[in-house]
Amino acid sequence: MANASPAAADGAAAAGLAGDRALEEATFRRITWRILPIFFVCYFVAYLDRVNVSFAKLQMLSDLQLSEAVYGVGAGIFFIGYCLFEVPSNMILHRVGARRWIARIMLTWGALSIAMAFATGERSFYVLRFLLGVAEAGFYPGVLLYLSQWFPTARRGRITALFMAGNPLSGIVGGPLSGLIMQSFGGIAGLASWQWLFIVEGIPALILAVVVFLALSDRIEEARWLSPAEKDAVRRALAADAQAKTLRSFGSAFASPRVWLLCLVYFGVSIGSNTVGFWQPTIIKGAGIGDPLRIGLLSAVPYLVALTAMLIAGRSADRLRERRWHVVVPLLATAAGLFLCGSFRGEIVPAMACLSLAAAGIVTTIAMFWALPTAFLGGAAAAAGIALINSTGNLGGFVSPAVMGWLATTTHSLDAGLYGTAAWLVGTAILVLAFVPARLVDR
Repeated sequence: MANASPAAADGAAAAGLAGDRALEEATFRRITWRILPIFFVCYFVAYLDRVNVSFAKLQMLSDLQLSEAVYGVGAGIFFIGYCLFEVPSNMILHRVGARRWIARIMLTWGALSIAMAFATGERSFYVLRFLLGVAEAGFYPGVLLYLSQWFPTARRGRITALFMAGNPLSGIVGGPLSGLIMQSFGGIAGLASWQWLFIVEGIPALILAVVVFLALSDRIEEARWLSPAEKDAVRRALAADAQAKTLRSFGSAFASPRVWLLCLVYFGVSIGSNTVGFWQPTIIKGAGIGDPLRIGLLSAVPYLVALTAMLIAGRSADRLRERRWHVVVPLLATAAGLFLCGSFRGEIVPAMACLSLAAAGIVTTIAMFWALPTAFLGGAAAAAGIALINSTGNLGGFVSPAVMGWLATTTHSLDAGLYGTAAWLVGTAILVLAFVPARLVDR
């Protein structure tokens, strides 16, 4: 029998390669639809439970006789507990698996979010916010670690953006929902509206803890919903991606100057994020809107803009295989938006435009930022490094509201805090361009 011609052999090889690519695309689509909706909803609830205190503040401060400075410290002390337990939490997740540990995280944070309804003064407010941070520690970096074990770097810009869409959606839906609760639930069962806010918005986390435990698979090998061929396709893609990882051990993450540099970068990002998250309702109220429901409805607008911008940026980053400028440009947009918020205080239309720019910039920045460390961290280094960056960076979550609250109490205005945050974000953008090499992260 005659041997096949070279042309026929080439054709068969090309057909085989096309078949492998089609299988890989179909498999990753299947994985996306299996796990992304769960994490998307979890992050929606997590962010809602973290920042709903910004709506509760509109009435809680007078009921509990708390000052703006106390609110700022209480809002920020969440991140002290969060940062102290972030790395241990992620290392436990790396050992026991995401299914059990993320379910535990959601169960405890849901319970503590509900307990916030029963704060009676400054001390209990501080303690409950601290414990809420301890409870949530590890969720966000744990999800990022989990996604890195299922998706190669070239796919994670869009995937991270889809996961992160829970953040702006919590503003789109959560703002009006919080406003409606604040307007409608006051006095039921003898509880104030801000107390009902914490109770109603804490319950979904308890339900999702059960969903996570039942629906997730810790490893590709345990995913009964994938065929052997699909599992092989994922393993091949991840194995090829792993060759580009330069840090893999636990100790290498702590010894790497690049990891500590990204901790500093994320510190700046966190300052910007929490300035927008914790003070947006106050900015809208300062522009002349007094009704809680109207404040909630208006607060959805910036996050709607942010959701669109983030999804576009995620696709762009993956298509162009470019990461640094997809972080820098949104950082500068956030700085411009916050600076202009201080300049248009008291004017609702310009204030909403500036808030929209700031929210779009910072939400996009967060989603795009995580493509930087996950491009060179793998294995235990990814578990430790992602948690270290998130925990130390999130110290900005304590500094931002504490300083903003102190400045608001001292100057009776948010302007100084907004201008300072804008300047810090410009410096953070320069840091990324100057010290994060494109060859390390652009792929």
